[in-house]
Amino acid sequence: MKKGKVQKNTWSLTLCLTLLSLTTIFLPFCESFNYGQALSQSLLYFESQRSGRLPYNQRVTWRHHSALTDGLEQGVDLVGGYYDAGDNVKFGLPMAFTITLLSWAAIEYGEQISGAGEYAHALEAIKWGTDYFIKAHSQPNVLWVEVGDGDTDHYCWQRPEDMTTSRRAYKVDANNPGSDVAGETAAALAAASILFRRTNPHYSQLLLHHAQQLFEFGDKFKGKYDESVGVAKGYYASVSGYMDELLWAAIWLYRATEKEEYLKYFLEKGYDFGGTTWAMTEFSWDVKYAGVQAIASMLLMEEKHKKHEVILKQYRSKAEHYLCACLNLNNVSNVERTPGGLLYTRQWNNMQYVATASFLLTVYSDHLLATNQKLHCPKRVVGPHDLFAFAKSQVDYILGSNPMGISYLVGYGSNFPQRVHHRGASIESYRGNTGFIGCTQGYDNWYGRHEPNPNTLIGALVGGPDSKDQFKDDRRNYIQTEACTYNTAALVGVFARLHGSKSDFYDSESPLIASS
Repeated sequence: MKKGKVQKNTWSLTLCLTLLSLTTIFLPFCESFNYGQALSQSLLYFESQRSGRLPYNQRVTWRHHSALTDGLEQGVDLVGGYYDAGDNVKFGLPMAFTITLLSWAAIEYGEQISGAGEYAHALEAIKWGTDYFIKAHSQPNVLWVEVGDGDTDHYCWQRPEDMTTSRRAYKVDANNPGSDVAGETAAALAAASILFRRTNPHYSQLLLHHAQQLFEFGDKFKGKYDESVGVAKGYYASVSGYMDELLWAAIWLYRATEKEEYLKYFLEKGYDFGGTTWAMTEFSWDVKYAGVQAIASMLLMEEKHKKHEVILKQYRSKAEHYLCACLNLNNVSNVERTPGGLLYTRQWNNMQYVATASFLLTVYSDHLLATNQKLHCPKRVVGPHDLFAFAKSQVDYILGSNPMGISYLVGYGSNFPQRVHHRGASIESYRGNTGFIGCTQGYDNWYGRHEPNPNTLIGALVGGPDSKDQFKDDRRNYIQTEACTYNTAALVGVFARLHGSKSDFYDSESPLIASS
């Protein structure tokens, strides 16, 4: 055994013994988790969320074909895609963000995903979304952005296989713009095109073609999609507007094409569109600034971008604000934490913000490591291993190192939520009972049951605990027990990175888990 390895193990054992004498906040350093299993489960989850005709190799067998006439009333084929959460609506904005996150994870950590034997499943999850977006982009200036609506859908509690609710489709076009959803869909397709370039070059070019058209559409006809599609406002309102998505699309198109026009766009629009001025403390399906700022920061180290360093450093300043906020190292404007050490942004589905923060911290820590840099926060300077160690602490909290001893990733470990707020999972499987279950019959017979769901929604990341680390496993408690595709998508890359490099976090110079 190498001397360095012995020293690492001795140091980590000493650290664990010390931390155990303090508080449970530090437990993530001392517990061991199977990140490879978590990665496999997280990718399996997307098969539970599939809409349309399921393939022959479908592994989640309690699901069956559903929504096979989507778009028929409007004369367009909109079969496929993903249900966003525990309902049966297809919302285009969060679906696109899900695919962007999955694609980014596979770009950054494809080797680790392959090492875990999950690369094919990752590509399948991404392609299920991109195939749908190609259909939804039926004309250069038309994008279908929603199928079904939340109001009528929430009136019923039905398996997707039994749906009797409205399947009306909604679109944005030149007269009813939606720059935010067009920009996010362009980003998703551009990111995915990078992945498929080697294995399926024709498909990669097709994705890029649609991405470029969608970006041009979104930029030419500016407007918020929820002002054109009113039914989206109560569920996925575009509070941040569309400028962040246009910058997001441009930076991903630049990564996919290396064309100067896209570089010029996010450089010249950076100030007016908020990229170099907005200092954020969240990264989500609505707010993309932190992601744009992080990617722009990474361009600084490339020689060909030195001439743009003034603007890129402005982007980096805002990226650092977000990262330092997560680490509690800004003088003001930090992300709050629960007593157990979990990042806490807001009550409803807080885990989405934890997952996206963990991903950005992980990606940026690798960038710092590769370029021999440190993160300069107002309170102090920290190294790349500090960022990675903190990301790991958040993931470990999710997997069970928390005051309640619950894994918030469904199916992982022996104690996880049993009553996820999810129509398909909470009603007996269609494969087991092909009899029709009506709109209110689901509410009458299944919704209020105290028993665990008959189907386990493996790999779902639920909304999670409150600000005091408390969690109630109740199907009616949708604020905490509903899971969303973008929650899990943000974890795929982090699980892969942790699985591929199990000892990196021991190199942390100054653990930040207990910062308060």
